[in-house]
Amino acid sequence: MRRKVKTPRIVEQIRITGLADKGRGVGRTAEGQVVFIEGTAPGDLVDAQVRKKKDILEGEAVVYHERSEDRVEPFCAHFTVCGGCKLQHISYEAQLRHKDQIVHDALTRIGKIQVGAFDPIVGAEDTRYYRNKLEFAFSNKRWLTVEEMKSGISNQENVLGFHRAGAFDKILNIDTCYLMAEPVNAIRNAMREIALTQELTFFDPKEQKGFLRQMMIRITTLGDILLVIGFHKENKELRAAYLDEIVKRFPQITSLQYFINGKGNDSFLGMDIKVYYGKAYIEEKLGDVTFRIGPHSFFQTSTRQAERLFDTVKEFADFKGHENVYDLYTGLGSIALYIAKQCKQVVAIEEIEDAIADAKENAILNNIENCVFYAGDVKNILTAEFAAQHGKPDILITDPPRAGMHEKVVEMLLQLEAPKVVYVSCNPATQARDLNLLSVKYDVVRSRAVDMFPYTHHIENVALLQLRNDK
Repeated sequence: MRRKVKTPRIVEQIRITGLADKGRGVGRTAEGQVVFIEGTAPGDLVDAQVRKKKDILEGEAVVYHERSEDRVEPFCAHFTVCGGCKLQHISYEAQLRHKDQIVHDALTRIGKIQVGAFDPIVGAEDTRYYRNKLEFAFSNKRWLTVEEMKSGISNQENVLGFHRAGAFDKILNIDTCYLMAEPVNAIRNAMREIALTQELTFFDPKEQKGFLRQMMIRITTLGDILLVIGFHKENKELRAAYLDEIVKRFPQITSLQYFINGKGNDSFLGMDIKVYYGKAYIEEKLGDVTFRIGPHSFFQTSTRQAERLFDTVKEFADFKGHENVYDLYTGLGSIALYIAKQCKQVVAIEEIEDAIADAKENAILNNIENCVFYAGDVKNILTAEFAAQHGKPDILITDPPRAGMHEKVVEMLLQLEAPKVVYVSCNPATQARDLNLLSVKYDVVRSRAVDMFPYTHHIENVALLQLRNDK
């Protein structure tokens, strides 16, 4: 018996009122049900083809009755196709307004927190070419549009670009990406051209064969360039010829490194990466702190906005010079080293051992001697015994991953009773949850959003918590 095909449901006259997760427009049906619609902007009035997924409605606009005043013409030829920069159709001013509202709603509605003051959101001065790191993949199969598939065109083509969401085995070839400044586009396009000229094979993720597999590139505001290339298998002769040609064309590369990845996935964490040309690292500056960055380093991908984020941390902390500071989820110690000169001591914890190794190296590089770094899970290291050893914190800074803080960490913060907590978050929803748990002892006196990634739905927020004196 053939399965009955459901007729698509069309919902008419949906007014888009805001932005939701993943940059989707959000509105309501006439019955009041929330619906998420891809590619729309707040202010649009649309008819949409919708489907039900886990008790929510989501879909695509099929008719536009009115278009938002905030709409602008996207500047990238790959918009809507590569899956990144999903908000290019919305003016940057409107993006900031809606992101600020997302933070406000998360803290007041999800967290049910009374916030003393919401500071204006900190927008980016550079809305293009602001990233310092990108990863690309080689593939022998190009992602095709619906129109191309209908035409019968073959997807057998050697390409270098981004993974298309939902199509791990097909890559969207990228000509120009506006996320990183030159010479990134020039290097990437030359790498593809050199590979074609040398008749090298591109990776086939389904068949797990091919020579060229992946690349990662970093650039810094100091002009350094780190290029890391992943080969699926070793062939010394082919590899050397390829890398030599890249160096010949781009002698300004500071560090050219490579690795062999024969695994089933593209992750190269923990892999043995070899230096082929130049230094083993590049350098970047945040404020007056110099950071050495290697291929495995966990470093903020938006340098200038990272400075604004860290300046907000310093402003909220209001250091006087005598403070004992705890820095949780420190990464490679970027915040710890950035604030070290403003306080007496920083005690920092990070789960990833390689990041802590980088933090210690960068502390030595900058002659910073008042930072102590520990590698391990925060929930296991931050204990009463740990606090007794290092002293009660005067100020506690926490910058957890998107999932927020583990409940054991929240409980420990309530026991420590640091007079001030500065909570940095990349997910306002989990930050709101944690702030609600901390509200038994703390008041949120300030909140400030910082837009690290223009044209995306991502937003960082910094909250200042003050211990209540209930005694």
